[in-house]
Amino acid sequence: MSGTGLGPADRMLGDLIAASHVIMLEQIPEVVGRHAERVGWSQVLVYLADLQQESLHLLGAEGSATARENADAPTALQVEGTLAGRAFQTGAIVKGSASPVGQWWVPLLDGTERLGVLRVSAGEAGAPVADDLRTVAGLVAFMLVSKRATSDTYAGLVRRRGMNVAAEMEWRLMPPRTCATDRVLISAVMEPAYEISGDVFDYAIGTDTVCFALFDAMGHDTAAGLTAALALSAYRNNRRDGAGMPETAAAIERALVEQFSAARYATGVMAELNFATGLLSWTSLGHPEPVLIRRGRTAWSLPCPPAPPAGTDLGLEPTVCQEQLEPGDRLLLYSDGITEARNSDGEEFGLAGLTDFLLRHHADGLPVPETLRRLIRHHLRYHNGRLNDDATVLLLEWSGPDPYRPARVEALTGLPPHTTPEDVMEGRRLPPGADAE
Repeated sequence: MSGTGLGPADRMLGDLIAASHVIMLEQIPEVVGRHAERVGWSQVLVYLADLQQESLHLLGAEGSATARENADAPTALQVEGTLAGRAFQTGAIVKGSASPVGQWWVPLLDGTERLGVLRVSAGEAGAPVADDLRTVAGLVAFMLVSKRATSDTYAGLVRRRGMNVAAEMEWRLMPPRTCATDRVLISAVMEPAYEISGDVFDYAIGTDTVCFALFDAMGHDTAAGLTAALALSAYRNNRRDGAGMPETAAAIERALVEQFSAARYATGVMAELNFATGLLSWTSLGHPEPVLIRRGRTAWSLPCPPAPPAGTDLGLEPTVCQEQLEPGDRLLLYSDGITEARNSDGEEFGLAGLTDFLLRHHADGLPVPETLRRLIRHHLRYHNGRLNDDATVLLLEWSGPDPYRPARVEALTGLPPHTTPEDVMEGRRLPPGADAE
C-alpha cells in the first residue's frame, strides 16, 4: 500500500479481512463501501461480468441498501464501448474523466480470472492511490470467490437466461477459464454457454510440468454431460495418482464402458508440457489434432496417430507423441463444434477461420483472455448467434526455459501494472484496429 508504516488504507484492508469471515456475498458491497469511506472513497460499487462476458451487472441492484444509496448508478453496462468495459477488457485502471469527484474503474481479478470491475469514487489520485485501488480490488475479488459457492446470488446475477442441466453440471466441474504463472498461461472459452452438453476442459500446473486436456462427448443432451463429467473425473483421478497418459486413457475407457456399455463415448486430447525443456507430450482419443502457433505468424496441426474415442471398447492403445516447443509458442486445443459449424450459406468456420483470427489478432497486444472473448463472439456472429454443437477453445502459451518478466505476464493476462503512473491511468489505448473483431 502507499506510504510507510500502517496508514489508513492498510488498516482498512485489515478490517475488511476481519469482516469478510462471517458476511454473506450479498453484504460485500455494503461492507466494502463502509470501510472505504474511512479513506475518503465516497462510493465503491461492484459490477460482475455475465457468463458470456458481454455485460457488467451491479451486485446488490435489487432492493438492497446498496441499490437505495446508489440509485443513480447504472445497474448494467456493456463491455463494448464503455469505460467499465475498457477496464475489464484491458486490465487497466481507467479514470472517468468526466467525473468531478475522481471516478475510477478497477478490474476485479481472482488471480487472472476476470470477474468484473469496481467503480470507486475518490479524490484525484496518483500512483500510490492506484496501488491502493488495485490492492482493494484484489481483496474484493477474493471475497467474492470465497462466498459465491455458498450463494445463488452470484449465479443469478451473471446468468442472463436459463441454463440446461448439463451446463449447470459442467460449469461447476471446470477450472477457472484463465490461469497464469511465470512459466505458462492457459485460457479457454466455451459456447453455447447456457446449453453446453458434452465439452469439458481441465488443467493442473505443477512445479515442473503442466497437464491439460479437452474432452468432447457424443450427443447434445444430459447424457452427453454425464459422459463428459465421467471422462473428466477419471482423467483427474488417475493423473493425481501419478498415472501416465496411456494408463489414464485406459482408465477413462474402463470408466465409460462400465457405465455406458460402449453406447457412449468421448473424444479427447491429453497433453503434458515440461517447463524446463519445452518438451510437449500428447495423445489423441479420436480428437482433432492440436495446433501450434509460432511467433504469431504461422500455425500448423501436430499429427499423432489417434486411438479410438474413449468408451468404444475397441481395445486399441493410444500413441504418445512429442514435439519440441520454442519460447513463446502457443498451443491450441479445440472441439469440432468450432471448426465444423456452418453459417446460413452452409460454409464451415473451419480450422483456417480459427487460426486466421488468432494470427490477425496476435499483433493487437490485447490480453489473451480478451482475444479469446472476441474470437467466440466473432464465431457466434458467423453462425447468426446460434450453435448446434459445443464450441470450445483452450490456448496455452509457454514462456520458454526462463520465466516471464512481470510486465509480460501483465500484458498477456490483463493484470493492472504493479505501479501505474497517473498518465497511464486514463486507460490503455487499444491498438489501431483492435476494436474490430
